[in-house]
Amino acid sequence: MNTYAWLVKREFWENRAIWIIPAAMVVLLTLASLFGTIEATLFDSAARTRSMAGMMFVAFGALFFAPMSIYSYWYLLDCLYTDRRDRSVLFWKSLPISDTATVLSKLFVALVAIPLVYFAAADAASLLAAFVLSVRAHAALGNALWRLDVWLQMQAVWLYVIVTTAIWYLPVTGWLLVISAWARRAVMLWSVLPPLAVILAERLFIGTHSCLSAIGDRLIGYTSAAFSAHASEWADSWSGNQPDAASSGAPSAWRILDPWGFLSSPSTWIGALVGAALIAAAVQLRKRRADQ
Repeated sequence: MNTYAWLVKREFWENRAIWIIPAAMVVLLTLASLFGTIEATLFDSAARTRSMAGMMFVAFGALFFAPMSIYSYWYLLDCLYTDRRDRSVLFWKSLPISDTATVLSKLFVALVAIPLVYFAAADAASLLAAFVLSVRAHAALGNALWRLDVWLQMQAVWLYVIVTTAIWYLPVTGWLLVISAWARRAVMLWSVLPPLAVILAERLFIGTHSCLSAIGDRLIGYTSAAFSAHASEWADSWSGNQPDAASSGAPSAWRILDPWGFLSSPSTWIGALVGAALIAAAVQLRKRRADQ
């Protein structure tokens, strides 16, 4: 356990962008709330005022989720490749640390640690913005941005997203680790070319598009797999598109979470098995590919 903790700390030491990027976003969003223009017309009704907390937490979560996804993609492609490129892999192999432990620590950072850092940053940014906006427009906002029930619901949604995306995107994660452990150069290009070649070959020689459908479902099918059909209604109620729902109180996030449907789906566990196989392949490549 101490070895894994040390390896995770190493990733934070060597990849400071893990915390620098979200910290910079917190500062920028706080400055925007300090000096940005506040439209009082947004708070011209009780329904809109009550929906402000949910709107802000959802918006801040989306703002942090996009760069988190991009950075995680880059990190997975770079984490094993850089060790071989700068030859530091020879030093790490001289230590009593297995390649399995090294790969699993990087997997943990990509799937758990980085999302948790962005989750904490999104929380900090939204709370700071709520405080600043409440001070700047206290007459219009009142206590609209300080709703414990909404905040707790968003914590549950964030944690649920972290757990379910880690499972759902395990085959994507495993593939990126394989490329990072195998490619001699141009890792981003190699991460895209083989799937694209398979898709084109299937289309040209067989005339079907099963690979395209499978890859597309894995990349963009997460929402339908992890959330219930009420997700769009929940988002509309916060955005003010359903004033009646907003005026009746905070719509519950528990309605949109579908853990049983997600965990009972064959697609979830087939993808997890494929991801586990790819991660095992990345470990074997790590053992055999010490050169660039």
